[in-house]
Amino acid sequence: MPQAAAPIGPNGRSPLNCYRAEVDTATIPLEPTTGGDARVHEPLRTTWLGRVPYRDAWDLQKRLAAARADERIGDRLLLLEHPAVLTLGRQANEHHVLASPDELARRGIEVLRVERGGEVTYHGPGQLVAYPILGLSRRGLLVRPLVRALEAAMVATCAASGVQASRRDGHPGCWCDPDGVAPRKIGALGLRVERGVSYHGIALNVAPDLADFDLIDPCGMPGVISTSIARETGRPDEAPSTAAVERAAWTFAVALSAELGAELQIVDDPELYDDTQAADAGPVAAATR
Repeated sequence: MPQAAAPIGPNGRSPLNCYRAEVDTATIPLEPTTGGDARVHEPLRTTWLGRVPYRDAWDLQKRLAAARADERIGDRLLLLEHPAVLTLGRQANEHHVLASPDELARRGIEVLRVERGGEVTYHGPGQLVAYPILGLSRRGLLVRPLVRALEAAMVATCAASGVQASRRDGHPGCWCDPDGVAPRKIGALGLRVERGVSYHGIALNVAPDLADFDLIDPCGMPGVISTSIARETGRPDEAPSTAAVERAAWTFAVALSAELGAELQIVDDPELYDDTQAADAGPVAAATR
């Protein structure tokens, strides 16, 4: 059944919650397989990619998702950060981009419409991005439990840095003081499921320049307050750091693998086949200390 059009507020901007459709599904996954499938408990092979241009990571995701759907590889988790970029979900309202095209061009910030669900999102230095490429039915996983697992992993990553956060009913992602007078959004979530495989994922603010969120209504929510781990721990002027993002990335990976009941393995190249040797698990051990 077609979805009703979202109500539009002043200036063409929707007043609805962050992800009115946080998951965009091209092909609904089959019911989870159970029993007799040796790969249900396969490892989650994880790669830290560093800072990667959005278009390059987008292309990599699509290649991996196709390979996963064809059973040429197993599940993957990509951990990275992006240079500054704005992305719009497939049905997002572009009026939530507040900056003018001239200002964005002057700053070298591209605006891209992608396949995921949800509204406009900012990505940039100091923000952890995680893309889970998962065969849902092979792992016995439905979409909503995947969303909950991703939210729980963001909450655990915040907690590891001394930040109390949680999910917020009706507003997918990760929030500080979600039931208070002024909830603060610290993590966003938007997925695509195609041929039973998930891609796109989450963005968690470690220490980005929060002024960049003024370019948009974050996740399509006019007036929403964006925050970060750095700000919540009394370090609002901390400069973006790829090293800090990597530390948070491994904490997130450990938490997500636990939520999924999967062994975490590190691989240097996410496009290699599954018989490739996993790398030494040193970064994971360091993240859990």
